[in-house]
Amino acid sequence: MNELLILLILLLDMSIGIKHVLHMFQQNRYELPRYTAWLKQSKFDKQDVIVLVITVIIFLIPLLISIKILIMLYLLGFGLIKFIIEYRFETNKQYIKSLKMTGRVKRQVLTIFCLNVIWIILWFTLGIHYWTLAFIISLFINWLLVYPMYYINEPLETAVKNHFLKQAEHILIEHNDLIKIGITGSYGKTSTKNILNAVLSDEYYTLMTPASYNTPMGITITIREMLKPLHEVFICEMGADKVGEIDFLMNFVKPRYGIVTSIGPQHLNTFKSMDNIVSEKMSMIERLPTDGIGFVNMDNEYIANYHIMNPCRVITYGIKSVNVDYRVTQIEYFPYGSNFVITDPDGFDHKFETKLLGEHNIMNILVSVALARELKVNWDQLKMLVKQIDQIEHRLELKKINGYTFIDNAFNSNPEGAKMSLQVLSRMLHKRIIVTPGMIDLGERQFQENKEFGKQMLGNVDIVILVGKEQTLPITEGLKEVGFDQSKIIIVDTVREAFERVYQIADFNDTILLENDLPDAFNK
Repeated sequence: MNELLILLILLLDMSIGIKHVLHMFQQNRYELPRYTAWLKQSKFDKQDVIVLVITVIIFLIPLLISIKILIMLYLLGFGLIKFIIEYRFETNKQYIKSLKMTGRVKRQVLTIFCLNVIWIILWFTLGIHYWTLAFIISLFINWLLVYPMYYINEPLETAVKNHFLKQAEHILIEHNDLIKIGITGSYGKTSTKNILNAVLSDEYYTLMTPASYNTPMGITITIREMLKPLHEVFICEMGADKVGEIDFLMNFVKPRYGIVTSIGPQHLNTFKSMDNIVSEKMSMIERLPTDGIGFVNMDNEYIANYHIMNPCRVITYGIKSVNVDYRVTQIEYFPYGSNFVITDPDGFDHKFETKLLGEHNIMNILVSVALARELKVNWDQLKMLVKQIDQIEHRLELKKINGYTFIDNAFNSNPEGAKMSLQVLSRMLHKRIIVTPGMIDLGERQFQENKEFGKQMLGNVDIVILVGKEQTLPITEGLKEVGFDQSKIIIVDTVREAFERVYQIADFNDTILLENDLPDAFNK
């Protein structure tokens, strides 16, 4: 009976960590290579090491005890204490991005729990002194059980995915008169999607993929659950972090219109090279039908230097580029918006104003206007709609929090967007504060890009608050290299601490830029 109680407590100890492990696996997009790289990079902080050492010592003590009943009582007591501590820690921990309990995650929970049971049954056959070792191994075994869990579940997950994909494809085939627009790029996809939806929805009944539903399953969910017969336009954001994903999505959705917003070193860890990124993003244009129309940003050097092989019509746009079909000039920035002029292919100028901040948002408006013109939306209507566009959540969104003025650019920061957000911050009055954990997914260029980000803060920022000492080290080096006042650099461990410091040093006239919001798996 005592043996069963001990094994039950061991199972409870192991089970309590399943949620956290699968949460981190979800934040690594259920991808084993990405998860493995994350595990290799993860390091224990001082507190973790102390807890681990104490736990090991506690559960090795029974090796010195020869009386079986005392060993059992010892393991029961400390096993129960360990379970209570871990349970309280997990239930009280506040995550930046919570676990989404999808059907896939529920299946993962069931599989990894069964693997826990099998593992414990194996230990049941060993002598009692081995059980102390089992308690120690239980601290990290779930991180390793992710691997067999993945391979056990993958055939079922593939079958479920293919079933839903076929349903979505059938729905699209039935909707044969639907105007389909694909949007991809390293940066700016979601903002462009939202802006395009705003300028088309007055003339057409539109559907866009919500939030960041830019994966095959996200797009599938959108089509299966949201696309109705009365929709006239489907705006589909297409994301990719490895070779072949845009090809797959283009064959799946088959849009007639395609936009490539920009190309840069995003997801370089998985793409491996810039050539792969360029080819992948430009496959949006290469896979359009011959009667399709592609829209490309000629201010982006990777796009400008790419030779398109598809004979379809290509419309170019830019701000710095001169020889383009649609161009923006005469930009005027204000703390609460921008004015600018769009020159059309016939050489006529059209004055616009918007509440959106930053040059890249003007670029996103430009391509949205260009596509809307191809769908016969008139200029006066476009001017009115652009003026009415609300700020886009977490993308240079100007807002008030507890009376303080924030520029929320927390979504998935990148080198190009980070530089522009600093330009926006520089135009704000009074004290300018930035809160950032830096940028990720930049591969071998990550250190240098973050260091450059630090350098760019000089003259644009008055106070820097960095989240995570280790990951923000390159930003600190960049700040030091350009002579930024070291007394104005604050380093904290968590976002919560960062907000506490903001409220201590800022007043209601100051502006605080939130640049990137890394998921818990990458905050260190």
